[in-house]
Amino acid sequence: MNVSSLNSTSLGSRSFAEAVYKNVIVTVLCISINYINGTLIHTFRKHQIFYSNPRYILFIHLVMNDMLQLTLSTLLHIISYTLNTFSVSSCLLLLILAVMATFNTPLNLAGMAVECYVAICLPLHHCRICTVRNTFILMSLIWFVSSLSIMPDFFLLLATEPLSFFTSKVLCARDFVFRSSYSLKKRDASHIVCLVLVWLTLLYTYFRILFAAKGAKGDSKKARNTILLHGFQLLLCMLTYIRPMFKDALVFLLPRRHADIRFALYVFVQIIPRFVSPIVYGLRDQNFRRYMRRYLLCRVIMRKNHLENNAVSDMKPAVS
Repeated sequence: MNVSSLNSTSLGSRSFAEAVYKNVIVTVLCISINYINGTLIHTFRKHQIFYSNPRYILFIHLVMNDMLQLTLSTLLHIISYTLNTFSVSSCLLLLILAVMATFNTPLNLAGMAVECYVAICLPLHHCRICTVRNTFILMSLIWFVSSLSIMPDFFLLLATEPLSFFTSKVLCARDFVFRSSYSLKKRDASHIVCLVLVWLTLLYTYFRILFAAKGAKGDSKKARNTILLHGFQLLLCMLTYIRPMFKDALVFLLPRRHADIRFALYVFVQIIPRFVSPIVYGLRDQNFRRYMRRYLLCRVIMRKNHLENNAVSDMKPAVS
């Protein structure tokens, strides 16, 4: 065996080990965040104070959307490392759901900001406007608008690509599947229009709340802080759209660290923002915090009692 073969073997084993620990890190983060979000959903389902309130319904919709988006992006990330190429038909299903879930987030944040605005600035009309029925209609509209960002590309793909393309294997990424120049231009245009409208909504609701409700300073301050957090979430969402340009700039500066740059951007763009939603309501909101604490304490006590019972049962045969 010559020196070059030894070097290639060491590089191959090192790249394999690197892929393993990166996928382990991503999987552990995904499971941890989804566990926290699952606890929020369980708390929501167990108490009527939450599932009869439009504000909490929109929040749980955001949490469930985050879980879907995080699970799909983690799955696509693992596929890119393990399989490299993937069936186009299966990849299409994953990409369509992932794009829609990503597009849902800013729209959901805009809806939550409008709900805060109505509660503070139009309190007499809040019960009439922000009903559970209207909330579900808004959620349906969010999914419909999100579908408009990807379904035209899908139909264009059906019309322009041969049947053999759908049975082939490609790198499961949006740019490698939706290859039409029209799809690329429409994607950028839809992102710009969506972000501009959502930013205008957040700014309008924030300043209206800022100058309104002088007699309810505590409520208005909390609503303003919530909208500021929505703005921070939106900034994190924007990282998804500027990631390709940011990645190209970093690769130009550090050409030998392409894999590390790709992994770091994935963690900061796709995973870290999913931590924000539990913080906004899971920790800041008093109702959620109180019920979640009660639920978690009950789980700890039940686990402790279970261990004590097992210890007592194990001691009985020894005593006899």
